[in-house]
Amino acid sequence: MDFSYSDKVQELRKKLTEFMEAYIYPNEKIYRNQLNQQSDRFGSVPPIIEEIKQKAKAEGLWNLFLPDNEYGAGLTNLEYAPLCEIMGRSVVGPESFNCNAPDTGNMEVLVRYGSEKQKKEWLEPLLTGEIRSCFSMTEPDVASSDATNISTSIVKDGDEYVINGRKWWSSGAGDPRCKIAIVMGKTNPDAPRHEQQSMILVPMDTPGVKIERMVPVFGYDDAPHGHAEITFENVRVPAENIIWGEGKGFAIAQGRLGPGRIHHCMRLIGLAERALEDLCKRVQERETFGKKLSEQGVIQEWIANSRIEIEQARLLTLKAAYMMDTVGNKEAKTEIAMIKVVAPNMALRVLDRAIQAFGAAGVSDDFTLAYHWANARTLRIADGPDEVHRRQIAKLELKKYS
Repeated sequence: MDFSYSDKVQELRKKLTEFMEAYIYPNEKIYRNQLNQQSDRFGSVPPIIEEIKQKAKAEGLWNLFLPDNEYGAGLTNLEYAPLCEIMGRSVVGPESFNCNAPDTGNMEVLVRYGSEKQKKEWLEPLLTGEIRSCFSMTEPDVASSDATNISTSIVKDGDEYVINGRKWWSSGAGDPRCKIAIVMGKTNPDAPRHEQQSMILVPMDTPGVKIERMVPVFGYDDAPHGHAEITFENVRVPAENIIWGEGKGFAIAQGRLGPGRIHHCMRLIGLAERALEDLCKRVQERETFGKKLSEQGVIQEWIANSRIEIEQARLLTLKAAYMMDTVGNKEAKTEIAMIKVVAPNMALRVLDRAIQAFGAAGVSDDFTLAYHWANARTLRIADGPDEVHRRQIAKLELKKYS
């Protein structure tokens, strides 16, 4: 396995790093201030983000996540990894380059499984950043870590489908630019277990679609993105809105979640790198009991352990990306599952040390650490909880000896 960066990737890393330093980091507080000044935090988007996005597009730093040359930058998963890591250093980063979840996963679904009409109507405006989207899979009334439990009904009625159900954690639905949802539900409860589910495109302005509330994460509302609870009551959409075909929902979900999971891990490594940088800078500026914090043995141990853990997680992420590129997502499922467990837990440990070094300031909103901790903790659940991934890893390991 060769994890060295090509000249193309090196150039993109340089451009991305310079862009982050010039436009992302200096505007993080401006973004937050503009958002907080709005009377309705979900009513509009801070103007600064659109300004940054136009700059990124002009510099060719756009849709880097898509390996498809027709729609994206044509990068492999391995090539994209260090770039996604850089973007993940800031909450504002991924969207600035049109590489933010859940839009990335939804665009990948449309590229791989969408009809030409679906691509024209929804993929193209997503690729240009004109609109945003959400993914409605998780439900409050069932254990959604097992996707076969999904109970929302999608019933054929002539040349339409009628959708009824309740979803939550539909991330992105709060954004006023969110125009389309990919909804997962059951079209045939009597089919084999993994062929009961389907995915369908539902425009957010369709009658019967109602956003009930935004669900906070550790007290953060994540405006204007938001994590919505949505009810679908007798929602009618054309039959042509079904993606790929009836009974393909579970297969689409598996195809969608592989890249989505590893992208989260790539971003988490960047987040952890920034936390370690913040920690190192802070402990060299502060003194307690007559000497700098950086001279305290326990602090040095935190720094050393953080560097070790970040490097371990990065190597496993790169191995998973390499395998996705060379043998496919299905064959790389063990490595994807492993990194999905490793990366959030690693990031949480590094962030926790940084928070501890910052003291009371670390748990405030004056710095990014508290929000990043909440985000990293959520990712031990999102896209499958640790326990589900560990279960899969164990089953695959045991299979070798059965």
